[in-house]
Amino acid sequence: MALLSPTMKQTSSRRDFLKASVFGAAGVALYSGEVERHWIDVSHRDVPLRGLSADFDGMRVAQLSDIHMGNFTEPFFLHRVIERINQEKPDAVFLTGDFVTCEGAPGPGVHEAAWQCAGILKELACKSIYAVLGNHDLTAGAAEVESALRGNGIEVLRNSYLPIERGGGRVWLAGLDDPVMGRPDIDITVPESIRNVRNEPVVLLCHAPDYAVRVQSHRAGQAVDLMLSGHTHGGQIRLPLIGALVLPTMGEKFDQGWFQLGRMGLYVNRGIGTIGVPFRFDCPPEITIFTLRASA
Repeated sequence: MALLSPTMKQTSSRRDFLKASVFGAAGVALYSGEVERHWIDVSHRDVPLRGLSADFDGMRVAQLSDIHMGNFTEPFFLHRVIERINQEKPDAVFLTGDFVTCEGAPGPGVHEAAWQCAGILKELACKSIYAVLGNHDLTAGAAEVESALRGNGIEVLRNSYLPIERGGGRVWLAGLDDPVMGRPDIDITVPESIRNVRNEPVVLLCHAPDYAVRVQSHRAGQAVDLMLSGHTHGGQIRLPLIGALVLPTMGEKFDQGWFQLGRMGLYVNRGIGTIGVPFRFDCPPEITIFTLRASA
């Protein structure tokens, strides 16, 4: 039997290690790019709102964010997401921006992606659908993205508000322009007329979650009971004990999930799309289902 010299043993061990590393990396890439990226996590959360009318108690709201059509999000996956939302039978759907991906000069493909995305969103069985735009939407061309959404029955809020009425109750829904690329105006979005009205809570949609700090410090923002955001993707790739490897501007402070900021609750949805690389690790795509609850 031939004996291996120490040098040959070291070379063999190094070669085995490199092979294992390559296969391991390939396995992680396959899992992150094909399995977890298409794994839909449906999160459920009860949200108490101070002064919420009994008519709204039990109302179910679905939040969907960061679709990023035209980059790595395939139409078949968005169809699956819509089917999953329809199974939940929400009373309203809130969309918190980045319907397309656009990191440079917009081209016709981006506009086509906006209309394709909006056309698939039209499959939502719930017809009470409200949206704000994200930084990618503004880069792509806010007018075109907004036109696609409105053309498919989706109400778009940009520094504006509207009432949602149910029975004898009312909730104010406000939507800010994107804080990263746009010009958010909290004074116009939450005017004096809807601030601190008895039994009429204010829900704010804002793509970038770190703008919550500005909302909190502003007199108008102090009337906001709940803020829903996206933008961060939860980091897309999260490692144990480390968390998100990369977070975007205006999404570094609040990366995912629930935050209680004084009176205001903030929820950051991980979204369903990806940018940069088509990978998700320990950070699956998310649909959030909120059940509104009356609170004293």
